[in-house]
Amino acid sequence: MPITRAHRRMAAAGAVVAVTLTGCASTSSASNTDDADLTPVTLQLQWVAQAQFAGYYAALDQGYYADEGLDVTIQEAGTDTVPIDVLAAGDADYAISWVPKVLGSIEQGTDVTDVAQIFERSGTLQISFAGAGITTPADLAGKKVGSWGYGNEWELFAGMQAAGVDTSNDIDLVQQAFDMNGFLSGDIDAAQAMTYNEYAQVLETVNPQTGELYQPEDLSVIDWNDAGAAMLQDAIWADAARLADDEEYADTTVRFIKASIKGWVFARDHAQDAADIVTAAGSTLGSSHQLWQTNEVNKLIWPSTSGIGTINADQWNQTVDIAMGTKNETGATIITAAPPATAYSNEYVDKALAELKAEGVDVMGAGFEPLTVTLREGGN
Repeated sequence: MPITRAHRRMAAAGAVVAVTLTGCASTSSASNTDDADLTPVTLQLQWVAQAQFAGYYAALDQGYYADEGLDVTIQEAGTDTVPIDVLAAGDADYAISWVPKVLGSIEQGTDVTDVAQIFERSGTLQISFAGAGITTPADLAGKKVGSWGYGNEWELFAGMQAAGVDTSNDIDLVQQAFDMNGFLSGDIDAAQAMTYNEYAQVLETVNPQTGELYQPEDLSVIDWNDAGAAMLQDAIWADAARLADDEEYADTTVRFIKASIKGWVFARDHAQDAADIVTAAGSTLGSSHQLWQTNEVNKLIWPSTSGIGTINADQWNQTVDIAMGTKNETGATIITAAPPATAYSNEYVDKALAELKAEGVDVMGAGFEPLTVTLREGGN
């Protein structure tokens, strides 16, 4: 989960924040719709407002939810919020969370379904300084390896174990804070970082040897997508029992996914505007960092293999296999048996994609070209 120091202070000072933007700065004709005619929907995020969630904020701002007859409230998270628990308790209609984190909850009895897999690729990296001799997972043996823990460690452990590293004895595991201070100070040889957040934090920092900002060539990066240890991350989760028993909720789910996808298409095609929308929603990130984050998140979605939101069986199965077969530093695995068939469904996203395609919306993004974003010191 990407976290900045500013966000940690913000979360520590307050509890969950709810943001409703329906019709705000909207260019849609639906902005004139009477709110009384809209179905209220609450979306629980897994962290505070930032461009990791740009598509949902864009869908609100552009009136896409209202177009689908929905009055959506985005509910931000605090440090102790478990999004899937909020959903299971009935305090949200949908939640955003990483698949491996939810698989453990499902095994413990939480009845939820991944109804749209928004991020197709993992955004997790392990980074080191160039010259440290760490370019592959096998090179982590004998090194001080940073790990956030709290369910963020599984790709790291899977990659090391697949490379033959004895994670019980061959590494010096360091509890990493949700910042890059330990890495920058030399206390960590290889640190966890999200492409869209902590990696940028390093590139926003002045290199004391040059007096200029660190550059990508100053760093070596292990990308778990390339190493075969990637796990599915941000997905839209729904209440499985309600999907089965409540036709209105099932219909709402299709409409919610459809509007959310339109929001992500907007973020793809108008990255700067999407970054500005998230800033207006209350994000404390600097402008260059916010645009970087939007651009990097777009890379995790586009181009899409089967249509944005589709749960691809091979990627799901890889995530489940890692969840069952990888042990962390405590010797635990995420799950002990394969999840039930209700753990994911393409039924609702397929309907949403069919409607979007009929409307001429590009849900594949085959021609997507990322921006070149120039970071400034501190992300300002």
